[in-house]
Amino acid sequence: MLPGTYVAAPTVVTPRVRARAALLPYDDGAAWASHASAARVYDLPIPTIADEHVSVRRAGHRRRHRGVKAHVGRHSATRVVNGVRVTEPLMLFVEMAELLTLVDLVVLGDAMVRRRLVTPEGLVRFCADARHKAASPARRAASYVRRDVDSPMETRLRMLIVLAGLPEPQVNLKVRDGAGEVIRKYDLSYPAVKVAVEFNGKVHVLVPGAWEADLERRGAVDDSDWRLLPVISSGIYSTPVQTLRRLHRVLLARGLPGVPLRLSEEWRAHFPGHADAA
Repeated sequence: MLPGTYVAAPTVVTPRVRARAALLPYDDGAAWASHASAARVYDLPIPTIADEHVSVRRAGHRRRHRGVKAHVGRHSATRVVNGVRVTEPLMLFVEMAELLTLVDLVVLGDAMVRRRLVTPEGLVRFCADARHKAASPARRAASYVRRDVDSPMETRLRMLIVLAGLPEPQVNLKVRDGAGEVIRKYDLSYPAVKVAVEFNGKVHVLVPGAWEADLERRGAVDDSDWRLLPVISSGIYSTPVQTLRRLHRVLLARGLPGVPLRLSEEWRAHFPGHADAA
């Protein structure tokens, strides 16, 4: 727990409990959980951030406590989630632009859309009008937020592709049969040239049923002339350059319009753990 706060021994210290502890020094309604604390109360995917964060309407209302960062959110709207007053989702996205990288912020935005807390269009409009020191990076990140993204790793894979200068793939394309039934769904795809890029997590290897379903699915993909490029976590975190080169070669070979002859180097600043291949 936070310094100077105590809970009963059986209490499970959850993000909600920590946020309530951070708000204890304030009169009821005078402060609210914001930034990373609010994101954790909403159960949104963010990296580990050690401190709790609260916001108040005026600078003079802030209190200094170890482990808690106090902000001034004069115009922030709030709502109550699981008994804790928190920043409402649109402003939370802008707040988190102070703490997150571009890719992590898009991961957050995609998750907020998936949870129906915001829409991509509403997020873009809100960030365009926001008067906040983090408004500029928030605007850029909002422009990349999409619907129907199933996981943070799918967001990271899409951002790797886009930041390398490749055309943006379509998210979660549904392929239907002649009767209109959905027979396949691709994480990321270029339907014009029948190329699909999919993130495969450990479940595809560790769960026999998932592995067998993948094999059957790949056979059906081959029969329909689609080219499926599976990517695992190391292809994003350790060897993204290999992932990009492979996709680049395939898209050029299949003649997708808009594919550059050389990849952009911008992705390197956002995926710093990469290892170049010779």
